[in-house]
Amino acid sequence: MNLFKKLTALGLVLALSACVTTTKVESGTRLIGDKLNLTLEGAWNQVSASGMNGPHRDTWTMEGLPVDKLLVYSGLQSGEPVHPTEESNKDKKVFAFKPDMQNEQIIALFEGALTRDSSTFKLTKLEPSQFGGTKGFHFEFSLLRKLDNLEILGSADVSVVNGKMYAIIYQAPKLVFYPKHIGRVKRIVQSARIG
Repeated sequence: MNLFKKLTALGLVLALSACVTTTKVESGTRLIGDKLNLTLEGAWNQVSASGMNGPHRDTWTMEGLPVDKLLVYSGLQSGEPVHPTEESNKDKKVFAFKPDMQNEQIIALFEGALTRDSSTFKLTKLEPSQFGGTKGFHFEFSLLRKLDNLEILGSADVSVVNGKMYAIIYQAPKLVFYPKHIGRVKRIVQSARIG
């Protein structure tokens, strides 16, 4: 089965399994939560479904969720999970943020959330960086998605300010879609301001 057919089938499954709504997020400066300002060049689609987003977490996409995903965290508080919680997954581990976590522990949170379906995560880069005008860190990863055996690349920028986590994480298939949109994602990350 080729990549397009796999992604189309996955999209149909996701659409049927949840009531999904999509809202266009236009170009320009956007306030996410009450502290994170981002400048967008070109529109994105904000995707909402039962349990997907929360008061401190948005999900955006350019191509549709089976293809690419931009997760925006704005002020995630102590004890809040980095992944959506669903009633049907009450028995699964919750990967919750704590303000005193080290960088590697925060990465492990995202790794745990991204591999709940038994996908395989590999950290490929970790370095200090500025994010939102504050001291933070940048990491990159690859993910072998179990559902369709597709290699996904990811890029993340994270900062913890006043005990709250701010982050932007982008993931998309290694072939075509990651290289197509990562430049735009980097410009959003560079535009980020917390405060």
